[in-house]
Amino acid sequence: MGFMNKLDKTYTDLLQDILDNGVEKKDRTGTGTISVFGRQIRHKMSEGFPLLTTKKMPWKSIVTELLWFLQGNTNIKWLVDNGCNIWNGDAYKNYLLLMIGNEPEKILSMDDFIDKIKNDDKFAKKWGDLGPIYGKQWRKWAPESGEINKGGVDQIANLINDLKSNPDSRRLMVNAWNVGELDQMVLPPCHYGFQVYTRELSARERTALGSNGSTRLYDSIKEENYKTIDADREMHKVCDEAGVPKRTISLMWNQRSIDSFLGLPFNIASYGLLLEIIAKEVNMVPDELIGNLGDTHLYSNHIEQAKEQIGREPYELPKLGMDYREGEYNKNLTNFVTDDFYLIDYQSHPTIKAPLSN
Repeated sequence: MGFMNKLDKTYTDLLQDILDNGVEKKDRTGTGTISVFGRQIRHKMSEGFPLLTTKKMPWKSIVTELLWFLQGNTNIKWLVDNGCNIWNGDAYKNYLLLMIGNEPEKILSMDDFIDKIKNDDKFAKKWGDLGPIYGKQWRKWAPESGEINKGGVDQIANLINDLKSNPDSRRLMVNAWNVGELDQMVLPPCHYGFQVYTRELSARERTALGSNGSTRLYDSIKEENYKTIDADREMHKVCDEAGVPKRTISLMWNQRSIDSFLGLPFNIASYGLLLEIIAKEVNMVPDELIGNLGDTHLYSNHIEQAKEQIGREPYELPKLGMDYREGEYNKNLTNFVTDDFYLIDYQSHPTIKAPLSN
């Protein structure tokens, strides 16, 4: 029996909050928004994978973008080659701004621009790069402006190493807001950093995990056996021998600007997947996913779509399948393919279309 889906309710309550309490604000895209400030999303990973069911979500695009970040990639060619088009508008807008000032007579249409990104490597190298955005900061943080592609700090590798060597550290953080390079990015990071937190599991919790979610092993053990230190030690020893994880891991991301209808459902699932990947890499159990949200807005052309979604009844959340083994590729989290990750029992309402504001 599945858990009740609280995530969709939390999310649609947030949409209603914006509709009820949002103030009108202008924005850089010229579309206009209604906005609230300072909200939070929380989800227990044990209750299912955090992919909304009140509208169909583009799972492959979510996975592809996250893997692109983990590669340290900042060029849209790999995305479009893998069927993910969410950054096309930002790349094309950057292209237009530069071409209008220099060679306006040679400007390509959006479709021709993307076709050339796919088929002309030289063109893709020049026009497909978005500057030192997420992937660059996660994998090659450079402390000084202008040090693009000159090495840098691999924050993801450092995070994995710290989780293995010092899991109680309060410095388990990855930051994308590199002040020295903001002016070189086509778009400064919206979700600008995340932190992870771990805790030790009790003997009872580890024994329950060791049952692989079927019959709980501790149900057959007399309750008094859990009341002695020796019994705890013995159960921990048994769990150690069985390779049962010793800790849970939670992830909290911070976001300055939130396109609540199109972007936020994507962000929730993306960080949920990142938490699952990191947890598997360090043999911990995914616990809680938390999003701290700054300017939380609905674009003016998303209002009716939000109302439609609010009226839908959620389905149960899906489960995540990860079709690879730890260390299989010696990948340092960079050589995954999209098909390494799949959904189990995902049921959703139909897609709700809405325009993306760039």
